[in-house]
Amino acid sequence: MVLLGNDEFLVELSKLFQKARNSGSITMTMKRYDGRTKPQPRDGTPAVKNPEYKCLIRAQSGSKKISTVIEQKEVEKFSTAYSNLLKTSVNGLKRLKKPKKKGMATQ
Repeated sequence: MVLLGNDEFLVELSKLFQKARNSGSITMTMKRYDGRTKPQPRDGTPAVKNPEYKCLIRAQSGSKKISTVIEQKEVEKFSTAYSNLLKTSVNGLKRLKKPKKKGMATQ
């Protein structure tokens, strides 16, 4: 998995969207990240007193995996850029046909 900067991640993500448009899909995951790369000690004491939480975002398409870590102060800037990317990239979706509901039985 490749850890990229925020701007580099958005550029690579747009390339993944272009590649997946014809065939394939993209899996995105987001989770809270406290910056630790080692597990917590078993005695229950926290390794860091007041960790500044970050957001870890991963994207996968086929065998290509990319990720980025977003600091708290950069969340608003990244989220606006990410939403603009989604608006431009997810425009060719096909509308799903909803299954017809069975009518209520008359009594």
